[in-house]
Amino acid sequence: MVLTILHVAYALAAVSPDTAGGAEQILAELDRAAVEAGHRSIVVACEGSRVHGTLHATPRITTPITDDGREASWAAHRRAIGDALERWPVDVVHMHGLCFDRYLPPPGVPVLATLHLPPDWYPDEVFTLNRPHTYLHCVSESQRRACRPGARLLPTIANGVRLDRFVPGGRRRNFVLALGRICPEKGYHLALDAARRAGAAMLLAGKVFGYEAHATYFRTQVVPRLDAARRFVGPVGGERKRRLLSAARCVVIPSLVAEASSLVAMESLASGTPVVAFPSGALAEIVEHGRTGFLVRDEREMADAIEAVGDLDPEACRRAARERFSARRMAERYLARYAWLASAANDANDAEPAPLTRASA
Repeated sequence: MVLTILHVAYALAAVSPDTAGGAEQILAELDRAAVEAGHRSIVVACEGSRVHGTLHATPRITTPITDDGREASWAAHRRAIGDALERWPVDVVHMHGLCFDRYLPPPGVPVLATLHLPPDWYPDEVFTLNRPHTYLHCVSESQRRACRPGARLLPTIANGVRLDRFVPGGRRRNFVLALGRICPEKGYHLALDAARRAGAAMLLAGKVFGYEAHATYFRTQVVPRLDAARRFVGPVGGERKRRLLSAARCVVIPSLVAEASSLVAMESLASGTPVVAFPSGALAEIVEHGRTGFLVRDEREMADAIEAVGDLDPEACRRAARERFSARRMAERYLARYAWLASAANDANDAEPAPLTRASA
């Protein structure tokens, strides 16, 4: 069955394989996989996005991001989704953004919403939507366990990364790497303190988005901790990110929130680089303590772990990535789920499809 899939990105973030946002990276991978499998992929995302299918762009909100800007972005997404549904015979709409409930299409086409963030970041109403043929699912078991009691969730589809893009490099260099969105909940100030305590150089890579809280955090918590040995290098992507991942002594992830997943951790392991992290949400599922990294409780333990990672086997990290975090496996499960969802619209009685089991998911 050839499908037409309408992917809908978070309204305020551009989509590309090398963007900082995990949801945008997953969308980009699913868009690519759908096109390569012979399906039609249409992507509603803001200007500047790079996709394999057809980009149906909405205006990009300039910084700083205000409440009015958010409302404008939601309205633009609603218009673009409506236009796409009129122009193309869409089989499934796949929503990826935090605020997807603000621009749900009218009843009709099946909608799948992937919850990419901690459940308590979503309003309660998301878990009790009464729109027909509307389905939610999680990206990790820890995230699923944290959802509201009674939430109707399809079986989990774990995230994955392109294993062929991340390969172990040559000589390891004696620096610690942290990368991602620069914001308070990521706890990078603690990583900088731990690196200093361990006497290790550190590179912090990422983007400061146009939210006031993010800018304030960077200015007051990150900048004062930078020096000649611990540097901020801004956003990195593509080959540069891959080189840093393969050269680093370890990747540190000091997240202060229950992470729904962590592409950074998966990319690090695919590069043969161990991960030192707080056991926040899915990080406790991804990092195998003492084998592919260390799970630590505070800055002091993080510093000790930075010193100890040299005893870990890079091939064990790589093997774990191959066995558990394949983007190809993730994409195959999504494509099967799209076909399952499309059956709802093709049912002459307009009945919900039979429930999914873990085996059929």
